[in-house]
Amino acid sequence: MKHLVLLTALFSCAASGTWAQSFCASDGQPRPAQLIERFINADCDSCWSDPATPQASAGQIALDWVVPGSKGDDAPLSAVATRDALARLEASGQPVPAGSSNRTHSVNRLTGSTLRVAHGLPLADYLGASIELKPIPPAARGQRWTAWLALVETLPAGTEGSPTERNLVRNLLQVSWDGRKKLSNTDPNRFFEARSMAIAQGANAGRLRVIGWVEDEKNRVRAAAQSLLRGKSPNAQPGPEIAARNRSPEWRPGMGARNGVPEWDCPYKGYTGRGITARHPHA
Repeated sequence: MKHLVLLTALFSCAASGTWAQSFCASDGQPRPAQLIERFINADCDSCWSDPATPQASAGQIALDWVVPGSKGDDAPLSAVATRDALARLEASGQPVPAGSSNRTHSVNRLTGSTLRVAHGLPLADYLGASIELKPIPPAARGQRWTAWLALVETLPAGTEGSPTERNLVRNLLQVSWDGRKKLSNTDPNRFFEARSMAIAQGANAGRLRVIGWVEDEKNRVRAAAQSLLRGKSPNAQPGPEIAARNRSPEWRPGMGARNGVPEWDCPYKGYTGRGITARHPHA
């Protein structure tokens, strides 16, 4: 029942009325030409603030992965480390970095097909999210392609010393799309997936969005897309409520803007991040 409610919420995002104010999809967004992946070992306490971190420019999307380190929960960045980062490295044939590593993928654009990603509003620590490539491109016929959908927390430059804005991966969906399946009127093939995705403990739901991409059998990125809240921006100036939190002496990472660093002010309420270097509650 939980999954049904979440997916209903997702598809209601585009409906008229109040929810249309929080429509969360890639519709109308420029198509990226490159995908940057930045990996950090959770053991490396200085990698997050490394001034040499590559920054995404126009036409690029950056993803930030924190890989579990050898120190386990005692690692400086263990609070945001995820095994999804290990799965991504393994799928790419890359080793776990001792400190940090970066990869840039050019998007081999498809003609006549569009990748769309979307997500609904948070409900009971979950988000309904979807990814679809439509129509199925001729290049995918006879192949098995892989779709990736990352739930990311967008953190402005300056967050805990980061030199650049980061899209911290909080959850990941990986799905195989089979282009070898024959089409029929009764069972049409679709490159589509909709799932509920758990919101990681400590994540600020007001900063969450989705980034998706599709790879062919040779691991080439064929399409990429990202969602943005309509009328909102990760770099928007904080509203009065967030500005008030900024003046609070009890400020902590994830509560709002501080020292000129804005928090993404959006309609989601009720979630407070613990910060990048916060310890696990059981640690």
